[in-house]
Amino acid sequence: MPPVLRSGLLPSLRRTLATHAGSSASPGYDVAVIGGGHAGCEAAAAAARTGARTVLLTQKLESIGVMSCNPSLGGVGKGTLVREVDALDGLCGRIGGCQFKMLNRSKGPAVYGPRAQIDRTLYRDGMQAALRAVPNLDLRAAGVHDIVFSHSHAGVEGPGADGAWGTVQGVRLDTGELIPCTRVVLCTGTFLAGEIHIGPRTIPAFGRLDDASSPPAGLSASLRQAGFALGRLKTGTPPRLDGRTIEFRGMERQEGDDPPRPFSFLNREVGNKDRQIPTHQTHTTPKTHDVVRANLHKSVHIRETVKGPRYCPSLESKIIKFADKQSHTVWLEPEGYDTDIVYPNGLSCTLPEENQLAMLRTIPGLENVEMVRPGYGVEYDHIDARELSPTLETKRISGLYLAGQINGTTGYEEAAAQGILAGINAGLAAQGRPPLVLTRADSFIGVLVDDLITKGAEEPYRMFTSRSEYRMTLRADNADLRLTDKGFRAGAVSPTRYASHASTARQIAHATEQLESLILAPQQWRDRHGIVITQDGKLRSGLDILRFKSARTGELVRVEDFVDALPGLRNIDPFLLERVGIEGLYIPHLRRQAEDVKAFLSEESLALSPTLDYDAVSGLSFEAKDRLKRARPLSIGAAKRIEGINPSAIVCLLKYARHAWQLD
Repeated sequence: MPPVLRSGLLPSLRRTLATHAGSSASPGYDVAVIGGGHAGCEAAAAAARTGARTVLLTQKLESIGVMSCNPSLGGVGKGTLVREVDALDGLCGRIGGCQFKMLNRSKGPAVYGPRAQIDRTLYRDGMQAALRAVPNLDLRAAGVHDIVFSHSHAGVEGPGADGAWGTVQGVRLDTGELIPCTRVVLCTGTFLAGEIHIGPRTIPAFGRLDDASSPPAGLSASLRQAGFALGRLKTGTPPRLDGRTIEFRGMERQEGDDPPRPFSFLNREVGNKDRQIPTHQTHTTPKTHDVVRANLHKSVHIRETVKGPRYCPSLESKIIKFADKQSHTVWLEPEGYDTDIVYPNGLSCTLPEENQLAMLRTIPGLENVEMVRPGYGVEYDHIDARELSPTLETKRISGLYLAGQINGTTGYEEAAAQGILAGINAGLAAQGRPPLVLTRADSFIGVLVDDLITKGAEEPYRMFTSRSEYRMTLRADNADLRLTDKGFRAGAVSPTRYASHASTARQIAHATEQLESLILAPQQWRDRHGIVITQDGKLRSGLDILRFKSARTGELVRVEDFVDALPGLRNIDPFLLERVGIEGLYIPHLRRQAEDVKAFLSEESLALSPTLDYDAVSGLSFEAKDRLKRARPLSIGAAKRIEGINPSAIVCLLKYARHAWQLD
């Protein structure tokens, strides 16, 4: 019998769990995290921080924290995710940067995108060291072949009263060894039945070059047997270049910010701020495109039956979709301090190796370049994320959580965000404690999860600020004020982190109170502070004035401009004063958005049962019933956000739900 998700072996499984006897059983854990990428690292550390005894299982311990693709973190939308992970006491924002830059500075703080170039070696080593220092966490090299569960909630024919088809009992390794646990966080990345494509070659059972994946007969088969619908997605990575063979002269050079801003709220400055590495910009040419077009037929990866990332497409996809465009931007990004390897961002490619080298040598500055490693594509399994609850626990299997690319996302930041939420909730659930649920109103993580569980992902999902309707409120600069207290109350934030946060919050509150205490009429603002505003006789506070320009400088008023009038501001960290200034800049918008958030939360409070019989709801169309059955929303608000659910369907749901609430 091939190893599968063992629903029919409950009696013998119970005996095994009861005794932990023999060589096939290991000491039990509360939580087992499968995978050592960004999602797995954050999930394992988060679960352990809650107090749950946790084990991280991965094929090779030395590959924990390896950055499989680009050597960078953050960017527009993504940078806010990293800040939110950090606010929940996550790890990725503290490690390994060699250049820091704030994107979108010209567009305002609401859409700032913190970004860092990463030294691959420093990041990998730093992540491994950070994980080894986490109490309650064991790291183990092992291949996981399947997940063991029981039908304690239900019969084989259908779900139990809580909607679950079964309950996690443990994981089975390739060796046959059973590791008992009550919660599993599956963070397989591109390793779930992954295969690599280079030109016409398909290399099965690999999720990254030189790293084997879980075979189709393993975890994928387990998930299918449990009833999960699996699909295929694809991604790719560019060739790596020998920087010694690149002619950088004549290229646009981009330096890091001076001074650079760190990702982590625990840090006030970047330790290596004087050693930032520059990046360089070049571009493809018509000759580049000719080489690609002439060899498209040689690439098995270029097919429309499997969706790739729209927002980080391969060079082949860009040339096919934008046939009239004469060039595409390429950023040459060093992979760290102690290596000559360069990552050509924008050149993801799956042509045969010899054609890749010919293509590269048509690009200005790369005429004599040598390729260290070819680019390649990866195709892998993912599940329909509508199978998940807001905690990232599957509705089908109680105790099974999914995070990262298995849910249809793309990118380190999206993976880390899901990993920390899934890990926190797995750890809390294992101890019988209430979950941490994040909504669209309090975080980009909440937006990401809500989009996935209500709409699914037909193509790799990437986070943008435009996906959030409350982005004035959900900024990168205030992630700690939004989430750290919430995470601490849940039991997922350490006392050390919380003490630092509490000090920050006190200083920001004190500065805000000081500004609000300074209230003047328009003429007084003009005469005393040189700030010209509408002479409407309306009294305004110092906080309100921060969105106006000074007549003396022509620049926006800064909090520091009030130090003479408000001496209590002198002892507050200038970085925190800048954050208060950002809040003041958006005061009118934040007040309006607060009303929108209140309306949103009122709809979220109208609960729907996860086992609601949509066939019994009169007035719903067949299409609406089908979409609702797929997503099984937990509130009226979530139902409204499902594509294809129109206002008339919501009216039918409200009528049915109100009747059910009255019966309760």
